Amino acid sequence: MNPHNRTLLEAAAQGDTDTVRSALSAGADPETRDDRYRTPLLLAALHGHVAAAEALVEAGADPNAQDDRDDSPWLVTGVTGSVAMMRALLPARPDLKVTNRFGGIALIPASERGHVEYVRALLRETDIDVDHVNRLGWTALLEAVILGDGGRAHQEIVELLITAGATPGLPDGDGVTALEHAERRGFTEIAGLLRAVR
Repeated sequence: MNPHNRTLLEAAAQGDTDTVRSALSAGADPETRDDRYRTPLLLAALHGHVAAAEALVEAGADPNAQDDRDDSPWLVTGVTGSVAMMRALLPARPDLKVTNRFGGIALIPASERGHVEYVRALLRETDIDVDHVNRLGWTALLEAVILGDGGRAHQEIVELLITAGATPGLPDGDGVTALEHAERRGFTEIAGLLRAVR
């Protein structure tokens, strides 16, 4: 591997923005890959290094470049829930339809994990598909109910998704709706929110 590329990968993973910039100036390829096919921007996104990510975006790094697990810098923001990283990547015009290994877009893992502020920002600042269905047959709304804990964060996310136009009656692959899942799990508050929009 070109030594400048190796330096860039290491600096991006460590959040060393000055070294990221100097490696790029020395001719490092912003799309170089490590042994897991991760780009410098993906490493910066995974480790929450916003300034390093911004430097890479300025250099034209691809927010959609996927690794050997189908993770991309943009998709990773939905897992980490970093609003700052999401906003750092938006100028690179990420493809909101790129999917992870489960067939999900960034909104789905964010909803599952209870990342309220991320979901709020994503819905407000992009036109992401609120009713996207992954390979499991789940939307963000279904995933928030099925894999969430029913607590305040997931209640807020359900409310945000409904307000953003999510279709509450879309069933999963077995024909079970979010409301039915909420009732089965004893999520009284979430069930109430879903009943109100039937």
